Amino acid sequence: MGFELWVALRYLKARRKQAVLSIITVISIVGVTAGVASLVIALAITNGFRRHLQQSLLSAIPHVNLMRVNGEGISNWEALAGRLARLPHVVAAAPAVYAQVLLSGPQQSQGAMIKGVVPALELQSGDLLRHLKEGDIRPLSEPSGEHPALILGKDLADALGVRTGDTVTVTSPRGRLSPVGELPRYKRFRVAGIFDSGFYSYDAEWALTSLKAAQQLFLLDDQVSTIGLRVDDLYRAPQIAEQAKRAAGPGFGSTNWIEQNRTLFSALRFERTVTVLIIGLIVFVAALNLFIRLYLLVVEKNREIAVFMALGARGPQVRRIFQYQGLVIGGFGTALGLAVGYVVSWLGSRYRLIRLETDIYSISYVPFDARWVDGLWIAAAAILISYLATVYPARSAARVAPAQALRYE
Repeated sequence: MGFELWVALRYLKARRKQAVLSIITVISIVGVTAGVASLVIALAITNGFRRHLQQSLLSAIPHVNLMRVNGEGISNWEALAGRLARLPHVVAAAPAVYAQVLLSGPQQSQGAMIKGVVPALELQSGDLLRHLKEGDIRPLSEPSGEHPALILGKDLADALGVRTGDTVTVTSPRGRLSPVGELPRYKRFRVAGIFDSGFYSYDAEWALTSLKAAQQLFLLDDQVSTIGLRVDDLYRAPQIAEQAKRAAGPGFGSTNWIEQNRTLFSALRFERTVTVLIIGLIVFVAALNLFIRLYLLVVEKNREIAVFMALGARGPQVRRIFQYQGLVIGGFGTALGLAVGYVVSWLGSRYRLIRLETDIYSISYVPFDARWVDGLWIAAAAILISYLATVYPARSAARVAPAQALRYE
């Protein structure tokens, strides 16, 4: 152990008459620990919400959507979907029909988004059909018959008061023209299954049926609203959307999941930045405590520093004594804060300790996703701040004049 580190550790063990320094040391360590732990936990929550929202969104919507610019349906969609599926980085291409409808059950009526799908293709491009709580998706592949199959979100089924096997009435605003105007179109559907995606917006507002049944309900003949693409790299979606638009030809437009949810993810990024700035103030306050602690120690040890320098200690050595103290305090507080932060995040993720109202937050618990990369930069920032707090006290100690300090000894 070097001379500077040995003296620094000795100074950390305050004697009885230095109780104030001991208290300030404890406060500094607790402050760094609290700041680091709070940052780890806060970022884990932010990352958890971002990951959950992204997974939930992408489980229900395609990564890229291709549609007609004029709002008309897409004819000859089978050949086009096959051509798009062969584009680089495209995993699957699935046609879909989207429309707002009114669902009527035994308890009440409620607006919903109905999506007509080809089950085999939908399983390749999305995950909603994989989250069945009850029922079966096979009726979606069977002929429509008098009562076509319908799969509802969990919360939508609860609101309507239906279970698997019940029937609901679907009212479409797209009807046939009559002498008195356009009349709504009604059709009875049988509930074949109920899905639970874990995302309230989908579970409370979405219903899936076969593509053929949706086309019949909305009088679309053999047209689809969009062709959705699933890609192997989420962040290539903008480039793949442009390729799909060029491959489809004139009259087509495209969107991707980043464009559709830009506002949401921008808000999450801004929230993360604000969280770091606000909670970072805790570490800053701890650094001020550390600064005060070291400055008081310089005043307390003024004569001892003069003795060291009279015996041959050089200015840089004296400066390192106080820098090592700051680094030891900051390092210990940082390590303790990381341990607390990651343990709390692990417990919160494993046992879902914080519950939420799903109709408000779209999720039933607070998700934690503590990343090791965040721990690295948080630790580096905390130790750097601790080091900066030592600069002025350490320079003051190195400037002590031995002759003046020991004149009356």
